[in-house]
Amino acid sequence: MNYHFDFSFLWDPDTAYWRDFLWGTWLTIKLTLAGMVCGFLLGTLFAIGSTQGGRWTQRIIAAYVEVVRNTPLLVQTFWLFFGLTGLGIRLTAFAAAIIALTLNISAYTGEIIRAGIESIRKGQIEAGESLGLSRTQVLRDIVLPPAIERVVPALAGQFVLMMLATSIMAQISAEELMAAASRIQSESFRGFEIYIVVAVIYLVLTVLLRLLFNVLAWIAFPRRRRLGTPV
Repeated sequence: MNYHFDFSFLWDPDTAYWRDFLWGTWLTIKLTLAGMVCGFLLGTLFAIGSTQGGRWTQRIIAAYVEVVRNTPLLVQTFWLFFGLTGLGIRLTAFAAAIIALTLNISAYTGEIIRAGIESIRKGQIEAGESLGLSRTQVLRDIVLPPAIERVVPALAGQFVLMMLATSIMAQISAEELMAAASRIQSESFRGFEIYIVVAVIYLVLTVLLRLLFNVLAWIAFPRRRRLGTPV
């Protein structure tokens, strides 16, 4: 059987599938950015709690991390979107997707940042304390900046994986890129071309996300800018 490659259906004025791809890509970007910001902030709190908190705080965070890292993101998403309805809590697909991504990525970023904090030499901390800095000031000014700088590449890689994981949200009808592609495929029966387009879009988004991390790292950490260190 001869298969004729044809991408012209994307620009057909009667269907305008290219608009669906644009909308799905935009929603994927929004999910990624929201998950990155919320997940980074929550993960930083977890990292601080697991290194500076009391015994019970550390145990609770450790238990949370174990549960999240050892259960599928799809199960976590279904629990939020379908499971909570039994308790009378109804979330939109977009809200459930953001919460699921945030809770999931925070467990991973928390462990990454914790490793960065633990890599800081005690001498640096003691030097700050000898200058009369409070515990909060030492953490904010001496510990966190170099700790986060050291783990920027690991964070970038983790957030790229999170961006790719947004494709799971098609299972709860969040109209991100994969959901749009599935619907277009069911209508056009041009699956080969459609998923080539999807793959190219994800590749472009991955490159752009890494460029974004490079820019943010160079702005936040001047030493990386001077050395020209990439993510």
